[in-house]
Amino acid sequence: MCRIALLLALLFLTAKGFIFAPTLASETTSPASQPLVVGIYQNPPKIAVSADGMPTGIFGDLLKHIAQQQNWQLKPVSCDWSYCLELLKSGDIDILPDVAFSPERALEMSFHQTPALYSWSRFYSLPEHKITQLSELAGQRVAVLLNSSQDFFLQNYRQQQQLDIKLERVKSLQAAFNLVAAGRADIAVANHLFGDHRAAQFQLQASPLRFDPVELFYATAHGRNQQILATIDQYLQQWQADPQSYYFQTVSRWSEPGFIDKTSVSLLLIWSVFSSVLLLLSAMALLWYHRRSKRQLSQLQLSQDRLTTILNSVDAHIYIKDTRLRYQYVNHKVAELFGRAPEHIVGHTDSLFFDAKTVSQLQVNDQRVLIAGERIVEEEINTTADGSQEHVYLSVKLPLRHANGEIYALCGISTDVTEHKQNQAAIHQLAFYDSLTSLPNRRLLLERLEQAWSLAGRIPCQGAVLFIDLDHFKDLNDTLGHAVGDELLSQVASRLGNQLRKSDTLARFGGDEFVVLLAELQPRPDLAGQRVELLAMKLMDILSQPFQLAERTYTISASIGIAMFSDADNIDELLQRADLAMYDAKNRGRNRYCFYDSKLQAKVLARSALHTGLRHALSQQQFSLHFQPQYHRDGQVLGAEVLLRWFDAELGPVSPAEFIPLAEDSGLILPIGAWVLQQSCQQLADWQHDTLKADWHLAVNLSVRQLHDPKFVELVRNTLQQTGANPANLVLELTETQLLEDIEAVIVKMQQLGELGVRFSLDDFGTGYSSLSYLKRLPLNQLKIDGSFVRDLLDDPSDEAIIRTILALGNSLELAVIAEGVETVEQYLALRNLGCQQFQGYLLGRPAPVAELSTRHQTPGL
Repeated sequence: MCRIALLLALLFLTAKGFIFAPTLASETTSPASQPLVVGIYQNPPKIAVSADGMPTGIFGDLLKHIAQQQNWQLKPVSCDWSYCLELLKSGDIDILPDVAFSPERALEMSFHQTPALYSWSRFYSLPEHKITQLSELAGQRVAVLLNSSQDFFLQNYRQQQQLDIKLERVKSLQAAFNLVAAGRADIAVANHLFGDHRAAQFQLQASPLRFDPVELFYATAHGRNQQILATIDQYLQQWQADPQSYYFQTVSRWSEPGFIDKTSVSLLLIWSVFSSVLLLLSAMALLWYHRRSKRQLSQLQLSQDRLTTILNSVDAHIYIKDTRLRYQYVNHKVAELFGRAPEHIVGHTDSLFFDAKTVSQLQVNDQRVLIAGERIVEEEINTTADGSQEHVYLSVKLPLRHANGEIYALCGISTDVTEHKQNQAAIHQLAFYDSLTSLPNRRLLLERLEQAWSLAGRIPCQGAVLFIDLDHFKDLNDTLGHAVGDELLSQVASRLGNQLRKSDTLARFGGDEFVVLLAELQPRPDLAGQRVELLAMKLMDILSQPFQLAERTYTISASIGIAMFSDADNIDELLQRADLAMYDAKNRGRNRYCFYDSKLQAKVLARSALHTGLRHALSQQQFSLHFQPQYHRDGQVLGAEVLLRWFDAELGPVSPAEFIPLAEDSGLILPIGAWVLQQSCQQLADWQHDTLKADWHLAVNLSVRQLHDPKFVELVRNTLQQTGANPANLVLELTETQLLEDIEAVIVKMQQLGELGVRFSLDDFGTGYSSLSYLKRLPLNQLKIDGSFVRDLLDDPSDEAIIRTILALGNSLELAVIAEGVETVEQYLALRNLGCQQFQGYLLGRPAPVAELSTRHQTPGL
């Protein structure tokens, strides 16, 4: 009987593919002259797309192996199932794996002869919707893969039985399970390989009902790529005839935990086992009837020796235990594990080799086999008796019985999957966690958010998302370097994580953005909102405390946007609204939190409409220029400031205060600014032919983006050359705040333009923060007194003192000084008395089209 046990063990190994054989030799088929275009849809573990875009899974790995042997070049095309079928029929892809044969499909596709795999489908649902017979589908919403064999069956069944079955036809099995989990469908249909593996993730259970098994093939368009199919058929025939082939290795590898349900075995493998058992029984019968023959005994001994050799060469731990859990047989791999000869292991129990916890768990599993007669497939974590080593094994254990059915022993096959589990954990870490902070990344956050959203749809509870953005993080990176920035992000992640519950999710969304997901809050939005608000205040407080970075103390703040689940209709909208709330917090001065407000959406829509109109205005040249004259105290016109105007057919006249900041943010200010510069220079060129206006200048305002654009100097140079304008008549106005960022680069550009003859005016002087030490280095020609000082000149002595100081400073630096915002005669006369020589304002002239500019103005008060 021990021999029988060993033979059974060998058969089990053969069926599961643990015995490996050399790779099939290359066929003589000529390699394809063109790349073989392969359609791939997501249906793991049968077929899936790997990280490098190539096919994987059972069908994918088999095809890649054949392609390698045949020197085929595979060109993968990822598509959903229905679209893959269309591409195959149209000839846009050459071959499609994992296609179930049917007479109808045989009219449109070609198949090879030998099935690559067998599969069957099952119904999956939440526990309360489980069905036991097809008639119970009436009135149910059934999610089924579009154009699949299950789809055709259910349509025909519904028509024949006249049942009201609502078919929700989806593009992927993942989508089918999502519909059921979200309560938008009652039942999902999937093949058992996919379904048994993924059901638990969606809290679904399999129904006992099953579809009839189907044969699965590689398919091509009808009548095409026949040589490819013939080659695949050759490999499959040879592989399936050899239990040690690459085919069985591949099926076994994808049958490991984490790929398919532990009890699922393909029908093809079951047939292999059945055939082997029949052969074995025949051989045993022959041996029984001829056991007295010396020749037969010799052959039996030889077979046993061969079997022992095979079992000792297999990369798996094979053993037999009796009903008292004592080892009766071990192969070489077990002896190697225990560090003892087989004869020193037989007769002992696991307590000699493993720690107490391991022994206890092993006994539980062994008793299930020996007492209940179960065949089990379990992952077992085994720790040595001294606790020095821990390994994970995939163990298959089955009962061995006498002829009368009595169990006398168990046969076990344990494969060390420790490295595989470690690799899985490493891959999972890389796929779902941020490498810097070890927090969940965007992908894992979205998965958990989907689960929380689905849960909130099934039970009365509220949830929230908090978008956290560090204020001025870029300044830290630019001044202290990215290494210090990374250290800050790590410390921020640690502080935030310490303030959250275990059920909360903290993720790094990207850059310096973090997201907190709060699930299962109070169902009442007001109570849930109070909980979220308290947490937001706590997070802002903890982040405001100093950080120790690079031997220095650094303090930051954060802006937090909050959106409740009740604020949105789906998770994309929820994230978008939390992001909007965060930007609202930043616009309100940073270092604060803001809840999403529906008014924000209206602002965003209005801003979007304005942005669209701005692009249209640029392309359709809807802008115009107005000019506000600038005068000398003697009444002579010196020139004008160029002011941009926009009139939209739908929006009407749009204030520059509205569209200029938007143009700055969107980058449209660069082409708009280039247009203003070109139009201004062209106007200067036109005036050169008018003796009264030939010396007039035009002051053109610069934006921050223009000033820091690397091509700005070249743009000004080319525009002057193309229009023929006198560079000395072009005045570029910039503000003090524009000088704060990279002032050295600004000085270089100003010097380059100054060499062309272009002049510079410092606008809004006295309101910025630039140092006077920089002021003397700037190649300026004019200072412009800000209108805020002129407005209160007559009432505020401080403003008069500031203006007097600016005039004195301009005089000492040999800079012209012009006062803007002059609106009354009293202001004008006061400025003249202080020594101001140049003026601009509504008193002297409002902005107007160029045709309305006067050549001289009557000086007020004279």
